[in-house]
Formats: sequence, C-alpha cells, structure tokens
Amino acid sequence: MRRVAVTGIGVLCPLGKGVAEIDRNAHAGRSGVHRLEAPFAHRLIAPLAATVPGFDGAQHFDPPKLRMLDRVSQFALVAARQAVDAAGGGLDVCDRNRAGVFVGTGMGGCLSNDAGYQTLYGEASDRIKPYTVLLGMPNAPAGWIGLEYGLLGPNLTYSTACASSAVAIGEAWLRISCGSLDLALAGGAEAPLAFGSLKAWEALRTLASIDPVEPSASCKPFSQNRSGMVLGEGAAMLVLEPWEQAIARGAAIHGEILGYGLSTDAGHLTRPSVAGQAAAMRGALQSAALDPQDIDMINAHGTGTQANDAVETAAIKAVFGARAPHIPISATKAMHGHLLGAAGALECVLSLLALRHGTALPTMHMQDPDPACDLDYVPNAAREDVAARTMLSNSFAFGGTNAVLALRAASPTARKA
Repeated sequence: MRRVAVTGIGVLCPLGKGVAEIDRNAHAGRSGVHRLEAPFAHRLIAPLAATVPGFDGAQHFDPPKLRMLDRVSQFALVAARQAVDAAGGGLDVCDRNRAGVFVGTGMGGCLSNDAGYQTLYGEASDRIKPYTVLLGMPNAPAGWIGLEYGLLGPNLTYSTACASSAVAIGEAWLRISCGSLDLALAGGAEAPLAFGSLKAWEALRTLASIDPVEPSASCKPFSQNRSGMVLGEGAAMLVLEPWEQAIARGAAIHGEILGYGLSTDAGHLTRPSVAGQAAAMRGALQSAALDPQDIDMINAHGTGTQANDAVETAAIKAVFGARAPHIPISATKAMHGHLLGAAGALECVLSLLALRHGTALPTMHMQDPDPACDLDYVPNAAREDVAARTMLSNSFAFGGTNAVLALRAASPTARKA
C-alpha cells in the first residue's frame, strides 16, 4: 500500500472563498449562518442559510460556459482550480490515463431542477431551458472537472447524502494507495438552497429554529438547546497523489490520508445508529493501522440535531472508551452550516488545517451543555498548541451510510507554506 499525500486544496464555503480566508474564520469561530435573503424566504418557517459570501459565477466563467453550469458545478470547478494551482504542477507530470475525478454531491444541480419545475408547474409553460438535463444531473460537476483538465481515468460521482464527499475522498485514497491511480481530484460540491429543497428539508423537521438573539448562532451542535441543522452551500476539492511522487517533485504536502472506514446502519433510513457509526470509526482505524490511543483529535459530524449528536457521542465512547473524554472534538457545522454532500470534504480540509496549526477548532454556540453529550467539544473558542498528529473526520448520512477518514499532519520537513 502506498502512502497518499494531499498536495492541493481548494475550497469555497460560507466561511470564505479560499483556504487562507476559511482558515482564519474557522480559527476565530466566525459564523457563516445568516437569515436567508431570497424572494421566497417569507414562506419558510425559519429562513436560515449558510451561503458562499459574494460568489458570482460570471467572475469565473464566460457567458457561453456559464449557461451550461448549475451553481453546484461552478463551485466544483472553482474549488478544483484552486486545488490544482495549489498542487504546483502535479497534473503536468502525471499520466492523464492514471488520473481520476471523485466527487460527492447529495442533490446535484438542485437549483436548475427547481427552476425547471417552476417553469413547468408554476408558470404552466411547456418550454424549459435546453440544457436542463446537463445542468441538473448529479455527475455534472465531476464531468466538468474531467473535461477541464483532460483526466482520462475514472470519473465517478458518489451520492450517499451527507457522507458523499467523504466517500469520494476515501474511494480516491483506495485507488491511489493500491497503485491503480497516480493522481486524483477528490471532494464534493453542493448548492441546495432552492425553494423546493428548503421546503423538503423543512418538512423533515430537521432544520434549526432561528436563535432569538443572534441568527448566526442558530446551529448549536452538542448543546442541550440545539434545534437542528442549517443548510449550507459550497465545495472543497483535494489533489491526492502518492507520497513518494509528491516528495520527488518537491510538492507542498498539506497532510496525509491514512485510511477510510465505511459502514451501513441497515436499521432505519434516517435514524442514526451507535453501532454503525462506531463500526465506521473502527474501520478507519483499522485501514490506517492505528489504535484508538493514536487519535489526537476528532472532527465530529455534529449536525445540531437531537438524534445525531447524542448517538455520535455514544459512538465515540464505544470506540475510545476511557480516552473519549480526553480527545478534543470539533463540530464545525456550527460555523459553516451543513453542506450535505460537500460536508465531508470541507470538514476534511478543516481537519487538515487544524492538524497543520496544532489547533482544535471550536464548537461554537455551546452555552447550554447537554449532559448526554459530555465529551470535550472545545466549546466556543479554538484551543491552541494541541499536540496533534492524527485525526478522524466523521460523516454520517441519511440512508445509513457512515464514512470516516483518518488523517495525519504532514511532517515539518514535508510542509511548504
């Protein structure tokens, strides 16, 4: 098995539009959650969202191409461009037949599909945009990335709800580690803030109520007064390649994917399982050849729903036993919202940044601790100078898919700013 290095990172999310900005805002505990400003906002029970600030696709794509791109594909392409640029020529030295694309998305071209339905049913029109299928299909982001860079290896899209992009990164890791690929662009993208999508999530009763004092504090993972999640948008993409290849070409190494655990609850479509989540964490440890005592930090799935947070707490205890209360655990969705299919990739990026700085990111808005969630959730402020080399990043999904990535910081000699 080959070691797998992360040599490029690209990200845009509610905390900003680049790695440095997002790193600063996450460290400072700033929130990207806000009241949603949209023509339909008055029809929502709790008009909250976490949007990419100031994003305009016209600044990145010419008009003919922009007409072919749903917002989700725009996000994916911009994040991929950042990652490729950060990788410093990795694509220039690889065989494009041995380079692939692995993208997770839960809802694909949701905005384009929603607009098409509005035209058909809301306006009773028989004419919709000619590219509606191409805009809305879930594999459009991956397809566009492959076209953009001429990558001739596997081009795969994973749609396993909130675990989608963690699965995408894990599957890319598998292929590089076993030697079947020499480079992969892997991550996720999501743009779910369409009226129909928000109403559908609202009907599930999983969305947060608006905090009466501060709307940006509405998502409260692991807090007793948590009321649900806030939907977010964005994308995160990573360039993965064999460690030796990265070292040989003098690439900056941002961290290492050590392993990947995958399990299925197979008990209920939406109700999480302690056993399933614990199995995925154990699977990640096993694939990374780590013991529970080797893990220094955890990025929790931490959605802010009553069911998930209590179950995840119990699952961490089941895996780590007496060590569980001593592991710093961050739930960053309090700041950036839930990016659904892109959440795992974004949180993988935030985990790698936390390892790089030796910082445990904060779980914000924890003013009311829950006795059932009694672990070290790094409440309300980042913790500096944490002796951390390894970390788990958890992603648990509707449908029962549980995916966990095991990560390691790059050694100081491998890091370049």
